Amino acid sequence: MKKIATVDAVGHVICHDITRIVKDVVKDRAFKKGHIVREEDIPVLLSIGKEHLYVWEKEEGMLHENEAAEILYDICKNENLKPSEVKEGKVEVIADIDGLFRVDVDRLDKINEMEEIMIATRHTNYPVKKGDKLAGTRVIPLVVEEEKLKKAQEIAGNNPLMELLPYKNMKAGIVTTGSEVYKGIIKDTFTPVVINKLNEYNISVCGHKIVNDESDMIVNAITELKNDGADLIICTGGMSVDPDDLTPSSIRKSGAKIISYGAPVLPGAMFLLGYFEDETPIMGLPGCVMYAKATIFDLVLPRVAAGVKITKKDISKMGHGGLCLGCTPCKYPNCGFGKGV
Repeated sequence: MKKIATVDAVGHVICHDITRIVKDVVKDRAFKKGHIVREEDIPVLLSIGKEHLYVWEKEEGMLHENEAAEILYDICKNENLKPSEVKEGKVEVIADIDGLFRVDVDRLDKINEMEEIMIATRHTNYPVKKGDKLAGTRVIPLVVEEEKLKKAQEIAGNNPLMELLPYKNMKAGIVTTGSEVYKGIIKDTFTPVVINKLNEYNISVCGHKIVNDESDMIVNAITELKNDGADLIICTGGMSVDPDDLTPSSIRKSGAKIISYGAPVLPGAMFLLGYFEDETPIMGLPGCVMYAKATIFDLVLPRVAAGVKITKKDISKMGHGGLCLGCTPCKYPNCGFGKGV
């Protein structure tokens, strides 16, 4: 690559994309990498402030920004991901399906600690839609040492930095506890909220049982739903520490191993998560899920829907970013809630 005066550039090959920006009008590529400069291009180039141009001269051990960006994309790529066109030394990673986007943050950080290269992503464990932009890769200079890209490849190893997991075809069973609902004193307004959230991840409801505040009834309802083929069981009501709130103890009696009763998330501190021996998940949802726009349920459900088993450590790490500010209108998931991990 060498620098020459634009007025002397006719016949030379431009080695990088040149962007034209007019405020509130246009921001686009005026000249593409590889373009051979013509006489009529000179006034246009000068009008966008390009009095000098960098023209391509291949050097041993050096990579053009576009070549380097493609190598960085190769470090990221995985099933259900696709690249954008290489433009101005940048390749974007695009979702090819709806699913749960996950990033190996430790390896990403190590690569971004290197000079002159970068990979920017959405947060890990982020629910995305087909066509969403997930990440962008590029190098900072127009040319970069090939050795730096080899080092990035070594850090990445054989496993891609990113994955996009499709949602499973799951069936959920819902247990609604509470004497006031069981006896028809008040209407069940909790279950419709849960069903709406399940629908976002194509989870169907295979059974719904309303039970009194009696441990045996709760255990039997859970057992029946599981025997009927539920892939996920959700219990609502009776999740506080009051003596007559029996849902947590009943979940334990049903045979599930409790992973966490309580979470460092607001709203959602009284959330319960457990698994049966066959790894069927069961959740106890606190009352806030019924009225708050975004809660612990919204952080956990996409992972469960994608078949990711959640550990106690996963729940513990949710404390960083686990405070919802209750914005009006709610912007979740396009906000900081749950973005600590």
